[in-house]
Amino acid sequence: MGSTTTNPFKHQPHSLTKKLLPWTLYALLLISLLPLYFFTIPTFQLHQHTPIITTTTTSSSSSSSSPTSKEEKRAINAQMACDYSNGKWVPDKVGPLYNGTSCGTIKDGQNCMSHGRPDLGYLYWKWKPNQCKLPRFFPETFLQILRNKHLAFVGDSMARNQLESLLCMLSSASPPKLVYTNGDDIKFRRWHFHSHNVTVSIYWSPFLVKGIEKTESESVNYNRLYLDSVDERWASDMDRMDIIVLSVGHWFLHPAVYYNGESVLGCHYCTGLNYTEVGFYDVFRKAFNTTLNAIIERRGSSSNGIGVIVTTFSPHHFEGEWDKFGACPKTQPYMEGEKELEGMDAEMRGVEVVEVRAAKEKAKNFGGLRLDVLDVTKLSLMRPDGHPGPYMYANPFANGIGERVQNDCVHWCLPGPVDTWNEIMLDVMKRWEV
Repeated sequence: MGSTTTNPFKHQPHSLTKKLLPWTLYALLLISLLPLYFFTIPTFQLHQHTPIITTTTTSSSSSSSSPTSKEEKRAINAQMACDYSNGKWVPDKVGPLYNGTSCGTIKDGQNCMSHGRPDLGYLYWKWKPNQCKLPRFFPETFLQILRNKHLAFVGDSMARNQLESLLCMLSSASPPKLVYTNGDDIKFRRWHFHSHNVTVSIYWSPFLVKGIEKTESESVNYNRLYLDSVDERWASDMDRMDIIVLSVGHWFLHPAVYYNGESVLGCHYCTGLNYTEVGFYDVFRKAFNTTLNAIIERRGSSSNGIGVIVTTFSPHHFEGEWDKFGACPKTQPYMEGEKELEGMDAEMRGVEVVEVRAAKEKAKNFGGLRLDVLDVTKLSLMRPDGHPGPYMYANPFANGIGERVQNDCVHWCLPGPVDTWNEIMLDVMKRWEV
């Protein structure tokens, strides 16, 4: 599908009731969190796993204290900050909030339970951070925080994976109504939770910036990215969004030609074209830079504020060829220390971390602008068992094991590890409400 600047939601009614948030609240919040957020990561440290997501928790040592003001609470919360990006997976008897049949929004290819995956052990693990306890997801709490607001997921199929997980988790408390759908492969959709007047949308934008995707009809085998222009298919709706979740990465690995305006900057893996080969890390960085700057410029001074969450790069777990039996054969998580975050996974995550921190520094004078990183790269790296594999299709071995079988070792089963992303995201949003 060729990418255009037309917003597919443009002519759709939007019933959100905007809720004004006080400037002073956000100014105090940013002041209290400055020590946590504003420090520099040297470029040479990108290969290391630098903690980024911190959130508040409580412990027995603080139980004797009963703060009487919000300022005191924020000070204690800052001291008790928790790094959710480092930890281990531990067995969990409780299991997920939903299953393959109780939620109607799971993309067919990620519904591993209904497609006959025989092992269900992947459902019974919980992420345990090294420093604290990750609270379980409470749908009512999430919906209450988002009352009268619009949450928009913007990105590629990983953004959709996280969105569908969230919808299933929320539907255990309140059923959403699909109010709009458009585009091939349902790339633009919107739901409404009547109980709390909450709107949740998905905008397909695999580069965040303006891009023209390769199409068979044009006989073009490469994408075209305009790195100086944000993708207006989602950005034109920015004034009607309260929280934006950005999630991209894998599409930047595809062949592409890069532009600044009409000038060609170079290309990636564009055999036969007389362009300079450039690495996609810098392109990835530029795309995030353009995107975050656009948000700051358009919403930084907005009186009603906006929150931005960047979900970091999610590693794949292919072991061998994608169409061979056993492409992602693991049935348990990696144990702590068994798998290191390195190479491309570390680089992609590092770009996102650095760009968000730079944007936070630039936007620190805007009281209504909040930015956070949802650092899921390492915890996802440790879950090779959570992918559909051959169960992206129903009952793939009904007639025996064939010579070739397609595998999905990129996306995540639902329910599955991606539910943890939304548990952490809820905690980020709870901190914003302090």
